Formats: sequence, C-alpha cells, structure tokens
Amino acid sequence: MANTQAMSTSFMGKLMTGTHNFGTGVIRAGTGADTYYGALLLASGTFNASSSNYTGTVGSVTMSGEVSGTGYTAGGVAITNATPPTATNSSVTAGVAFWTPSASITYTTVTLATAFDAVMVYNFTQGSAGAYPAVSIHTFGSQTITAGTFTLTMPSNTTTTALIRLATT
Repeated sequence: MANTQAMSTSFMGKLMTGTHNFGTGVIRAGTGADTYYGALLLASGTFNASSSNYTGTVGSVTMSGEVSGTGYTAGGVAITNATPPTATNSSVTAGVAFWTPSASITYTTVTLATAFDAVMVYNFTQGSAGAYPAVSIHTFGSQTITAGTFTLTMPSNTTTTALIRLATT
C-alpha cells in the first residue's frame, strides 16, 4: 500500500467535457480560471490514477487518507493559479500542453505528526462537498512537521518539467 504519483484518469475525461479550466477566456458558465486546492495525503494512503475526487468537506471534514493536525484545514490550501496553460508543437505530429501553479504550495504553522508523502490537486470550483474532481496525485519523501511551515516548491513551467503535462506523439 502506497500513494502513487499519477494524473487522475477521470481528469483526462473531464478535460474533454470542459470541466476543468486552468486559464481564462473559456466559454462556459464563467470565463475565469477555476480554483484548485492541494490536500496532503497520509503515507499509509493508496491514492493513484483511479482517485477521481477529493471526498471530504473543504474546511470542516477531512477525507479518509488525508492528514489532520493542528493548523491544517480539511481540504488543504488554495493553489495560486495565475499562470495560464501553454501548448506548443514539438514536431509536425506532436505537441505538449503544460501548466504549473504560479507559486509554491505552502501550509503554514502546522503540526502533522502522522507521516504524509503526497498531495492531491483537485478542482474546488467544479465540485461540491464530497465530490471535488481530482486532477493528480504528486508524491514526495515521507514527512512529519511540528509547529512549522511545509512548502512544496513548484517546478519550472516548461514542456519537460511542468507539474501537469499532456503530450501527443
């Protein structure tokens, strides 16, 4: 049993229906970018590509497998989404679309005594209590923290290092 880094399979399908919007100017109920959150996951969890939703109630009830502790709010923290997605051709038959949050994901003044090793990125705007669409699971080394700040530093927003990358071949 372990968390596995993966893009949620349901995320790919929901991209095709316009559920997720990382940028602006998309025509649907609103033209603004959606709000995304990052929830920390226990090292004993089993989150992976089949994880389709954040299933807690943001702000009050943690989902099964999510950390809990002093200073941590159920659902995690909002992800700064000021960088629009980018798409580019890598050849005449292939291309890459990519996106990285415009700031690190930071959990301030928290005490999390039970080991955690992953973050679930999910869409707050397009969900409701118990069913917020998952985007991806990102793993890192097992951590605990006592009365401190935990920061996930974001990679460069490029075709090879962005947090979210979709490629054609």
